[in-house]
Amino acid sequence: MTEEKVAPRVGVFVCHCGINIGGIVDVPSVVEYSKSIPGVVYAEANLYTCSSDGIDKIKEAIKRHKLNRVVVASCTPRTHEPLFQSTCEEAGLNKYLFEMANIRDQCSWVHMHEPEAATEKAKDLVRMAVAKVCLLEPQEEPEIEITPAALVIGGGVSGLTSALTLAEQGFQVHLVEKQPELGGMLLRLGKLFPL
Repeated sequence: MTEEKVAPRVGVFVCHCGINIGGIVDVPSVVEYSKSIPGVVYAEANLYTCSSDGIDKIKEAIKRHKLNRVVVASCTPRTHEPLFQSTCEEAGLNKYLFEMANIRDQCSWVHMHEPEAATEKAKDLVRMAVAKVCLLEPQEEPEIEITPAALVIGGGVSGLTSALTLAEQGFQVHLVEKQPELGGMLLRLGKLFPL
């Protein structure tokens, strides 16, 4: 039995990011262009998409426009992708049906003396993000059963300390020592300083 594909309904959210993006990139132009991209059913500009107001707007748009894909054109995914993915999840959308276009670092910052070029590049990045998100499939993270156990190799001072600390945290500890008795190098010492 083949699964029927649902047509993409993409929402695009373009961030001004104060003057970081909006000071160079013509954000309203990028939003209008986004509306013409196949698969996009909703596009809007936000002053700060990562703000609580911006997050609420994404959730509301997902529900109101029945979005099944989301693209955020803003700053770096390194810091903001988890936030937007959890926003999608909170609105009932699989977090893997999300894509970011980094129009701050890759457009407004590197083309700050060329606003027209920065705007055209932002449009290209949004178009590419939409094309990619339309091809994405929902993913699930597997749940893996974890046994709270640890293996400590070496019964010297460090190994014994590690084993005791792990045991105090509730782990079942397996301590392996190749010598017949525990203690390691400490057993070779005649005196400990201070006396």
